Amino acid sequence: MNGVCALVTGASRGVGRGIAQGLYRAGATVYASGRSIETADLDDAIVRVACDHSDDQSVDRLFERIVTEQGRLDVLVNNAWGGYENMVEDGRFTWSAPFWDQPLWRWAAMMDVGVRAAFVASQHAARLMVPCRRGLIVNVSQWAAQKYHGNVIYGVSKAATDKLTADMAVELRDHDVAVVSLYPGLVRTEAVLAAGVFDLGNSESPEFIGRAVAALAGDQDVCRWTGQVLVAAALAEHYGFADIDGRSPRPLTLTDV
Repeated sequence: MNGVCALVTGASRGVGRGIAQGLYRAGATVYASGRSIETADLDDAIVRVACDHSDDQSVDRLFERIVTEQGRLDVLVNNAWGGYENMVEDGRFTWSAPFWDQPLWRWAAMMDVGVRAAFVASQHAARLMVPCRRGLIVNVSQWAAQKYHGNVIYGVSKAATDKLTADMAVELRDHDVAVVSLYPGLVRTEAVLAAGVFDLGNSESPEFIGRAVAALAGDQDVCRWTGQVLVAAALAEHYGFADIDGRSPRPLTLTDV
């Protein structure tokens, strides 16, 4: 990926941090954004840009910097998301509450910080990619888009992300810019490891998702995937890469979830 410029949003921790690391180790010039990006555990060569993706002016400044310093953007990974915080409120676990008991802030967090943030960043990216007739936009999504998983708001927001992918693909197809939704499996993020309750036998490192994005970005025929939902572990089988520990996680299916 030498010569490739990539931006990963929401890269302060978890999957986003792993994607930024994976793309950097594949040779890309990587910009990583997030509210707490300055304290993120990232390679020093990754360009950290503090950005609140719910603030349009902050996003404007992020892309202005990329244009000034690089003059191009080849890969955008929309990973910034909201709504995972404050799962326990006033001593009550609200994450799995029925929709009539869900706090309304969670809708705003997932739809605005999540779906809207991906839309706004993609607008900026498309303005750079379309004139060059190349580019890849990856929207990190989840099986909740297709099957009830956690709560109603989570499912609606992930389904919206996949619909965003499908419809953007229609408008970008004639410009040779690809856009896909990417589903990780069970990822060994800081939160998952801290919970200590998950069976990690078929889990993935955060960097594994970065390898999946790198494989897509290096595919000269990546537009054949555009508009589709892709599973990271299935891409590993297709492109022939493994996780950082040498393992090959089994691709999950809708039945597994």
